Amino acid sequence: MQTMRAAVLHEFGPPEALVLEERPDPVPGEGQALVQVETSGVTFVETQVRAGNGTIPAHRPPLPVVLGNGVGGMVVTVGENVDPSWLGARVVTALGGNGGYAELAVADVTELIRVPEPLGIAEATALLSDGRTALGLVRAAQPQPGEWALVEAAAGGVGGLLVQLLHDAGARVIGAAGSSAKREKAVALGAEAALDYTAADWTRHVLDSTGGAGVDLAFDGIGGRIGQQAVTVLRDDGRIATYGMAAGTLTELDETAHERGIHTIGFGTPPAPETPYQLATDAIDLAAQGRLHPTIGQTFPLDDAADAHAAIEARATTGKTLLLPG
Repeated sequence: MQTMRAAVLHEFGPPEALVLEERPDPVPGEGQALVQVETSGVTFVETQVRAGNGTIPAHRPPLPVVLGNGVGGMVVTVGENVDPSWLGARVVTALGGNGGYAELAVADVTELIRVPEPLGIAEATALLSDGRTALGLVRAAQPQPGEWALVEAAAGGVGGLLVQLLHDAGARVIGAAGSSAKREKAVALGAEAALDYTAADWTRHVLDSTGGAGVDLAFDGIGGRIGQQAVTVLRDDGRIATYGMAAGTLTELDETAHERGIHTIGFGTPPAPETPYQLATDAIDLAAQGRLHPTIGQTFPLDDAADAHAAIEARATTGKTLLLPG
């Protein structure tokens, strides 16, 4: 029996709960392909699943489990009723929730996205989840030229892409980040101003940057206290995209915000966005054209999957975090 290496979670717990093991090579079934994994995306949500903090049933998988939903690599085997032209293709793919922290992964062929030249596998993997999130939110928000847009965690995997897409749409972007290096990165990506959201008076600086008017748009991937503060700097009739809860709770609008006409936007906001697959494909195509640049802040070998999780939880990462199983 041939085996591969994988980071396996046997019980929910700290990062060290991810244990490197030998497991049988997966075999593709009908309509599936086997991918030799070069890069695996690591997300904040996966750190919460590992810790046992999942907020929905899908985030409480039966154990043991190999985490990781997005990978990039080469198709090495295909199952029945799969076009053989996929063999040898450079691809990225979603895995339906798990299986990515491994040297080999089985994917439904309908989820495979060919990586166009000259884009690298790592860059395409960085865009698989974060790219579709950022592009979907911006298309739903429909930013107008000259509008002010606040982006939290503006040097993060999603935040850095939001900054670029909003800037390209003509919006005036204010990036919020917790370190000087991350704020410098946000400005390099297109933010007009970058502020420290850990400062007690950061919301005043947001208002000062807009001449007191407030922002038209806010993109909240943090939630908690920061998300609630972001609501206060929105102008009347402003809109906020809530797509994350790194602080532990999702931002909800209170009665005062509703009275001010502030409303939430998301993937279901008209015009109806494309499917996640199409959004990821579009983001990868934009990158291949040189119009979108993912930031890969750090990479870890598969053996150090626990260290990758620890770094994300400590907010010690910039841009996208990747595992390198190959």
